[in-house]
Amino acid sequence: MRIGTAYGLVFAVLFALLGTDARADAPRLFEVSNVTVDVTADSATTARVEALAQGEKKAFYLLLKRLTLQAYHNRLPDIPTNQITELVQDFAVTDEKTSSVRYIAKLTYRFHAEGVRALLDEHGLPFAETASKPVLLLPVYQAAGALLLWDDPNPWRAAWRAYAENGPGQGLVPMVLPVGDLNDVRTIGAEQAIEGDMARLEEIARRYEAGDVVVAHGILRMDSFNGLPELEVYLTRFGSALQEHTVVKSFTSEPGDDIPNLLKRAAEQLTAQVEDNWKQDNLIQAGSAQLLPVSVPVRGLSDWVRVRDRLNGVAVVRRADLVLLRRDQVRLNLHFIGDAEQLALSLDQADLALWEEAGQWYLAQKIAPSAATSASPEPTAQ
Repeated sequence: MRIGTAYGLVFAVLFALLGTDARADAPRLFEVSNVTVDVTADSATTARVEALAQGEKKAFYLLLKRLTLQAYHNRLPDIPTNQITELVQDFAVTDEKTSSVRYIAKLTYRFHAEGVRALLDEHGLPFAETASKPVLLLPVYQAAGALLLWDDPNPWRAAWRAYAENGPGQGLVPMVLPVGDLNDVRTIGAEQAIEGDMARLEEIARRYEAGDVVVAHGILRMDSFNGLPELEVYLTRFGSALQEHTVVKSFTSEPGDDIPNLLKRAAEQLTAQVEDNWKQDNLIQAGSAQLLPVSVPVRGLSDWVRVRDRLNGVAVVRRADLVLLRRDQVRLNLHFIGDAEQLALSLDQADLALWEEAGQWYLAQKIAPSAATSASPEPTAQ
């Protein structure tokens, strides 16, 4: 046997072994964390049973709201408890406290992705499950003549951090709060952030390996009509995933409300707004499954492994069937939900490029920009 032939056979065998697993994993989007329960009943056992039932239902509807637009939340199906239980893959309990009649805990639920998708399809509810690249959030706070980004205390930044730590977990737009160290301070200031200094915004985005940057400029003032604190927010997203745009929203304190609660409520509602903007471009309609033959140019086995691993994280890709294996090319049949434009946007979030040339579709790994410096970001949730 010639050496070239032997090498080719080994290559083909390795390709085959590594190629049959090109299938999308169930995303972490179907996990809901930080579900708090606090139930008092006749006994600790009864309280625990009731608390878990409440937690399961609460987590389920948080998941449905995560996947759908706010405009559809009043159309979410009211399904029996046993049907919700069938959709639960597993759950975990933390911070558990009990007394003779009371049960307190934090719960995390994971749901079966296919079952939840089928339920939404059955009720005609469009949904999105393409996760954006991480977005870096810069909370600029303006109050009493001061403009704060990195200085402490910055209650606006604290509100976003608190929502990250105690919110329902990661959504479709994972946001990251910068650590605020000397490198961050040197990179961009509050005024440069609200003025949209693209060179500095891009530099700090690279540092945190974020796709886009969101500047949340919150201005606190007193409402002249009722004398209560009012927050006006200019929320601007800079980057390539979506066109630059600004959302302006005002939040007024309710009687008995304090400023930290006002800022917390604003952070929660603005997070939902950012999620809705992303979902609008990635909604999946029921029954829109597609098949797209693609060619993957490769220089060797490692190229294909990298593409395959990234493909596994693309939620709209339901299956990737291998059609042809060669040392310089892999051909696949991609089974996906949505249309080709949505598929390309989803692949882009995984640093994969999809393009058409002379009637043939191609797929390849994008060259990731190198991070200028490394940092340990503070994760925030959606």
